[in-house]
Amino acid sequence: MNDKKKETKGHYHPVTIAIRKINEIFGDLGFDIVDGPEIETEYYNFDALNVPADHPARDMWDTFWLKDNKKESRNTKSEARRLLRTHTSPVQIRFMETHTPPFAIIVPGKTFRYEATDATHEAQFHQLEGLMVGENVTLATMRGVLTHFLSAFFDDGSGGEMDIRMRPGYFPFVEPGVEVDMRRPEGQKGSSGDNLWIEVMGAGMVHPKVLEGLGIDSRKFQGFAFGVGIDRLIMLKTGIPDVRMLYSGDIRVVNQF
Repeated sequence: MNDKKKETKGHYHPVTIAIRKINEIFGDLGFDIVDGPEIETEYYNFDALNVPADHPARDMWDTFWLKDNKKESRNTKSEARRLLRTHTSPVQIRFMETHTPPFAIIVPGKTFRYEATDATHEAQFHQLEGLMVGENVTLATMRGVLTHFLSAFFDDGSGGEMDIRMRPGYFPFVEPGVEVDMRRPEGQKGSSGDNLWIEVMGAGMVHPKVLEGLGIDSRKFQGFAFGVGIDRLIMLKTGIPDVRMLYSGDIRVVNQF
């Protein structure tokens, strides 16, 4: 009798699987994949994104500030206070400092916000930032890119193009800003009888102040940016009911993928 234990294969974490799929989709569209530091400065996380120290929009992000910061605000780029980045948008600033348009990038990565955890919120989570800047980039360009991305990401083999719609929304680093909703194709897994719209991301045209602050002529170049929670996309795609399950360390979750 063979008492040797049956070997089991390892499994990729669902976040890893999702990021690989995202990179593949945008890579086929010609986007470059860019990374940046998780410990950021106030300048890159807020100031350069048109969110100065006295801007009320700072209340939208519950920030983890590092203990070595002085209490007073330091507004210069070299003296900016340090923090755990609240979004992946600082990477677009770092990229535009050293690159000349046209370009298209995505930034998948971990972000942090000081907030209570529940089924749909975590203090750490993964976000996808997207940015395209060029001479003829419009909201229509963005709509086409996002439609292709969401259709490909949620494709379950049944085909069909994801319906998306854009509603006015406010984000200080884009103008105009929009909230993006999606609706699954009829017959696709997750679609319902009335096929309701689901809000999935914020987006918009890069604010001229952001471009000008980086030395990019906003009269010649325009761009769009979007941000979406990767964890939320995973929950919508797989049916995982609680985002905390992705960070629980429970091997039974990982073994399903």
